[in-house]
Amino acid sequence: MADFAALEEQDGLRLSWNIWPNSRIEATKAVIPFASLYTPNKRISNLQVCEYDPVPCKTCGAILNAYAQCDFNAALWGCPFCHTRNHFPAHYRGINEQQQPAELYQEFNTIEYIQQQAKPVQPPAYIFVVDTSVAEDELRACVASLSQALTTLPEYAQVGLVTFGTHVHVHELGFAECAKSYVFQGQREYKREDVVQQLGLGSAMPARKGGPGQPALPTQGSPGSRFILPISECEFTINAVLDELQRDAFPTLSEFRPSRCTGTAIQVAASLMGSALPPGTCAARLMLFVGGPSTEGAGKVVEKELSEPIRSHEDLAKDRAAHYKKARRFFDGIALQLVQQQHSLDVFACALDQVGLAEMKPVVDMSGGMVVQTDTFLNPVFKESFKRVFLPPGAPGSLDIASNATFEVIPSRGVKIAGLLGPAAAIERKSSIIADTPVGIGGTNQWKLAGLDASTSLCTFYEIVPPSKDAAAQGPHAAQQFFVQFITRYLHADGSHRVRVTTFTRRWSDGSNLQELMAGFDQEAAAVVVARLATFKMETEEDFDATRWIDRTLIRLASRFGDYRANDPSSFTLAENMAFYPQFMFNLRRSQFVQVFGNSPDETANCRLSLNKETTQEATVMIQPSLFSYGLGEAQPISEPVLLDVTSIAADRILLLDSYFYVVVFHGSSIAQWRKEGFHLNPDHAHFKELLEAPKKDASAILQRRFPVPRLVDCDQNGSQARFLLARLNPSSTYQSNSTMSAEVIMTDDVSLSVFTEHLTKLATQS
Repeated sequence: MADFAALEEQDGLRLSWNIWPNSRIEATKAVIPFASLYTPNKRISNLQVCEYDPVPCKTCGAILNAYAQCDFNAALWGCPFCHTRNHFPAHYRGINEQQQPAELYQEFNTIEYIQQQAKPVQPPAYIFVVDTSVAEDELRACVASLSQALTTLPEYAQVGLVTFGTHVHVHELGFAECAKSYVFQGQREYKREDVVQQLGLGSAMPARKGGPGQPALPTQGSPGSRFILPISECEFTINAVLDELQRDAFPTLSEFRPSRCTGTAIQVAASLMGSALPPGTCAARLMLFVGGPSTEGAGKVVEKELSEPIRSHEDLAKDRAAHYKKARRFFDGIALQLVQQQHSLDVFACALDQVGLAEMKPVVDMSGGMVVQTDTFLNPVFKESFKRVFLPPGAPGSLDIASNATFEVIPSRGVKIAGLLGPAAAIERKSSIIADTPVGIGGTNQWKLAGLDASTSLCTFYEIVPPSKDAAAQGPHAAQQFFVQFITRYLHADGSHRVRVTTFTRRWSDGSNLQELMAGFDQEAAAVVVARLATFKMETEEDFDATRWIDRTLIRLASRFGDYRANDPSSFTLAENMAFYPQFMFNLRRSQFVQVFGNSPDETANCRLSLNKETTQEATVMIQPSLFSYGLGEAQPISEPVLLDVTSIAADRILLLDSYFYVVVFHGSSIAQWRKEGFHLNPDHAHFKELLEAPKKDASAILQRRFPVPRLVDCDQNGSQARFLLARLNPSSTYQSNSTMSAEVIMTDDVSLSVFTEHLTKLATQS
């Protein structure tokens, strides 16, 4: 796994299988899909950036790369994907074997180009959509964070403000004489044309050119400039509006929920952005700050009466959620609109109750937006996460947000593109390289990504097809290996249009040689691929039993690749690079992605959005958390990874659990008692003070590098919050255990990993 992780650091790429069988039948027997996990905007330390345009193949569009067969004397290069011979461009005439461009070196399999003839772009735009149907202290906390964000943004960045409660208010920031806004009824559903007409955005004027090296600026007289302006031109106005912002004026009775038209506000703001900011002209984000469920208009998720509870997973399963399907259809339409406009939706949901994130999930997912979910705008999770959105590129903790991207996959012969799972939307395209059976977002080999950051990871599925008859005619080189190229065209945070190209090769194998196939198995990547596919099936297929599907897949894999004697479970063994895969599946079937009991639909939606977006390493932590133990050493605290098992709990240990969504610092009973008695305050026990601080330092490092910022739980053994740790541990010691009890007993009926493995080996070895 360390080798595959090193490859990910080099190119941002992981594959579930790194050696592929050369026949469709053997590929089907492999059980685990052939898929790649690729991070197109990953920070790469030695990334080569070329200030010239890439050289494409005239037939398939693939970019010149290190695997091309070059004839420098004839100034020709052969495309490894379609085997077309292409001429080098005029400015490449002087190259030879001693002087080659960077893209012809295999150490630069990932390379980035800055396009020279790109269209000018406008400055980035942020439209803040603020919920005013919240408590006064919540509104003030939200306004304070917005005001702080305005001070960190560059003066040329464009901003707009929309507030909503019972009605939607679009604030005209270009009118400085007094506070002026346009009001839309919260109960109505508006078409884009209605919003454009009411705001007077029907006529559009061209942008005026900026200074040397500066992006183009909106024309003063253009209709959109009244609502979306550079900060330098509206800083006083927007700060005055925020300072005077009041709670929704319409009163709320004690037995009713507040009037809140979230869906209408998003619809109006999206239409405003679409008219004032033409597609592809700038990086634009619609930022929603919401503090409760929508109770008015389109996208409503619950009635105002508190007597009607908000929908649960059981209500969704039994079709008892009266508003769910209608709201989902409404937000599906908003998602298509934002994708067409190339704009992103970010949701900052800060409420004790649900806000309707489950209904809004397709908008966030398809537009490449971000979600921060917490209980209040006063929570440090919201404050710190929101700050990091506006950090400049390259700064510590920066998200390196890019926008207006397209992602294209080009395979060589013998491979077809089945589909993609990730924060993207399909671009309709017909080609012979597209598989007949789609997986995820299929039917194409090109996708739109309105927004992507440094951790956005895309899972692409492949279909192996029989090699063509003329494959051998291309030489043994073509018959022994295949190639895949990723081309990501995007708008960089500095305003330049860039093209990142990653080209990789893997080799074919005779599918009957199981040892050779197993040598290329990446169990971490495979676990993430299966997890994404399982959650996708749970949301798109009716009556899909994810637990049974995961179990059957694992049994088939173990039966196919395990080493055993028929009907002898004790003889069963798995190869080293498959040994941890059953453990990943054990934790996946117990995780919040599959087991929704105890979680709200909003919490489940948030977890699945993160799984569908994050890198392999981070997604692996979501599936199987990492656990570290800290104990007293002779000179300094001893830190070591330990099993994710209840037996790892000891009275004289501190445990650090990283489960991605929250980080737990768990003190054993003796450690907690010594701390309460103040031993760490005594200079004679300085080593004990170091022991208490060590896990907190490591936890702080995790919080600083991850987005959204995880929740930090500091608890003691036998305390109420110890449940955050116990829920993720293997229950090897329960109230039903007959063996010697550990330091902790988990009150659960779940089977332990040993029982799970015992059943797996029994079923896998059956003849």
